[in-house]
Amino acid sequence: MVIKMRRWNGWGDESKSMVMPDSAAKFLQQELGKTKCLADISLTEVLTKVPNTRLSQQQLDHFSWLTDDKEQRVRHAKGQSLPDWLAMRSGNIDVFPDAVAFPENRHDIQILLQWAQQENIVLIPYGGGTSVAGHINPLKSTRSVVTVDMSRLNQLLYLDKQSQLATFGAGIPGPMVEAQLRAHGYTLGHFPQSFELSTIGGWVASRSSGQQSLRYGRIEQLFAGGFMETFNGSLELPTFPASAAGPDFKEIVLGSEGRFGIISEVKVRVSKLAEQEQFKVVFFPTWQQATHFCQDIAQQRIPLSMLRVSNAQETQTQLKLAGHENAIKWLERYLSMSGAKQQKCMLTFGLTGSKVQISTSKKQLKPLLKKYKGVSTGSTLGKRWCENRFKFPYLREALWEKGVVVDTLETATDWHNVDNLMAKVESSLANTLPNEKVHVFTHLSHVYGQGCSLYTTYLFVNGDSYEQTLAKWKTLKHAASQTIVDNGGTISHQHGVGKDHAPYLAVEKGEQGMQLLTNLCQHFDQDNLLNPNTLIVTAEQVSEQ
Repeated sequence: MVIKMRRWNGWGDESKSMVMPDSAAKFLQQELGKTKCLADISLTEVLTKVPNTRLSQQQLDHFSWLTDDKEQRVRHAKGQSLPDWLAMRSGNIDVFPDAVAFPENRHDIQILLQWAQQENIVLIPYGGGTSVAGHINPLKSTRSVVTVDMSRLNQLLYLDKQSQLATFGAGIPGPMVEAQLRAHGYTLGHFPQSFELSTIGGWVASRSSGQQSLRYGRIEQLFAGGFMETFNGSLELPTFPASAAGPDFKEIVLGSEGRFGIISEVKVRVSKLAEQEQFKVVFFPTWQQATHFCQDIAQQRIPLSMLRVSNAQETQTQLKLAGHENAIKWLERYLSMSGAKQQKCMLTFGLTGSKVQISTSKKQLKPLLKKYKGVSTGSTLGKRWCENRFKFPYLREALWEKGVVVDTLETATDWHNVDNLMAKVESSLANTLPNEKVHVFTHLSHVYGQGCSLYTTYLFVNGDSYEQTLAKWKTLKHAASQTIVDNGGTISHQHGVGKDHAPYLAVEKGEQGMQLLTNLCQHFDQDNLLNPNTLIVTAEQVSEQ
């Protein structure tokens, strides 16, 4: 998986795209009504809007790997949230970084931090630019802003096969992590949907979760140690297998989102490549049967690598968007005859390990499949899911061309609250825009003995302008976010807090927790130079540029 040329105003490789079948477009029109397309601005036009840098020539000449190139500043101005998408497509980009730095090693980051402190310059760490919560967006400020692109720290630095520990530069993206490990017969097994672009340092900074977390664990289980460069010097995190020597400082780095320092080196726990891997799709007659199946698997600790359940609305939508109308008709007929009818829910699961392990897991699954009336569909759908597992982000482009906006949000909650929270979040999205349809659906993933995550997708029609479309999103996002924190959900299970979720964090952390976060920021960064207003909102002085 190699990116040939990255889109400047969207997701991924500009040579890749998703084709929307005619049947899918018809389905969306039935669900949402008449759509309208908005015109995109060109990169050439955007470049004319980039102001001159506020850095002096002397400052720019301080490092050979610091540039004020206008295209680089455009490409580092926004992430991948919906507001970012609208800003890039319209050209309404309010703030650009003054320059982009490309450090090549830990020492470069250390001297960059010293220089920024001396010159009163804001630094924003940038991994793969995949943030969907506003992490990497510069703010209007009286101070110059430099975005720190970590892409040159992209190597496997050391592999300890005896301890199964690998050390990487923090800017290495997912495909390079796996390629360099697989050359030695190992895997990290961390596969977020942003895998194509996101980086190992970004995974740690935002506490990400991969699709196969049921086997390999979330990033906090995989993160063994490393280095974070701070204004106070390097914070080294040794790789003990376990320790009772006070609080674990890795927890300060995990989820720090660039507020305390810049993660330069990441040490992770790796695994030998599995002998076999299979993905299967099963349909259940109802959501309750499918989720109880998942709960039983998690609490009995049956060794699967992943579980994902689409609710009835998502199942229907996925089948409609797939095209292949004749094949889908035959599938629907087979499922109906087998008891999975209108309220059917699609479940995808992974089996990863040795032949013996997979055989044992299948035997353990059989009585549960029978108990909850699961209908197996063989291996075709599972193989297709595996082939397309990282293509979903490209759907935004295909929908945009049809005049449809798509966005997602996610949370996690305990099992007893899953149905309640899902219903309230979906209702908040479906009923918030007056006299307008919003198509909403959810899947369950990342299961735990205690509960699971809920990942909700919503689609709506473009407004008459970019400003109107953004206003719709703000209304929907606030309604859903407030519903989540008011009803026992975390504001983020896997995407971090950023700037977009920061206003809702206090409900989860409480007064003492927020004070503790504030104190940590002041300890590491008393001048508020590192990624201001990400994670927690601080008193950043702003002025029009």
